[in-house]
Amino acid sequence: MNIDPADSATPDWDKGDGLLPAIVQDADSGRVLMLGYMNDEALAASRDSGRVTFFSRSKQRLWTKGETSGNALDLVDVRLDCDRDTLLVRARPHGPTCHTGTATCFGDECLPPLAFLGELERVIASRVGADPASSYTARLLDRGVKRCAQKVGEEGVEVALAATAGDREELVEESADLLYHLQVVLAASGVGMDEVLATLEARHRG
Repeated sequence: MNIDPADSATPDWDKGDGLLPAIVQDADSGRVLMLGYMNDEALAASRDSGRVTFFSRSKQRLWTKGETSGNALDLVDVRLDCDRDTLLVRARPHGPTCHTGTATCFGDECLPPLAFLGELERVIASRVGADPASSYTARLLDRGVKRCAQKVGEEGVEVALAATAGDREELVEESADLLYHLQVVLAASGVGMDEVLATLEARHRG
């Protein structure tokens, strides 16, 4: 688990009488999932178990997300804000985060459009090794990288044709197909979208 921005920085527990707000963010999509509170024991328990653990103010004890529902949060890392009094917890959810059944405690509609690529990547990854009869994605992955790559080529041509023809609706549809099949070939090749985006960012920064 990483605590940023400074290597020597530690949470200022005194500011919140031993409790600090912990904003939980989906590590793949960037969507804000919930807000909880942590003390030093909860933070240590999260680190040691790999499951996000909070301090319950109502029950006055530690509780691990999903301990009764099964909808746990796998810890990725923890970041500390500039004032050292708020924690940003990046995690990967198992099922809906909210007790009401929604993906987040702020409803299902709070996902930025581009962040859906992270959601889609997770769905595609879950199809790797699945029964080919269970879905188109599983069938495509079962046929191997070459077939996945062929589909990317086919969809790329369709995008180019739609753009050349000036057909806006067709361009949107074919672009969606291209993005989906690109993520499939990345999954088949063991490459994460984060690697691709990191390369784009590095190029942008020069």
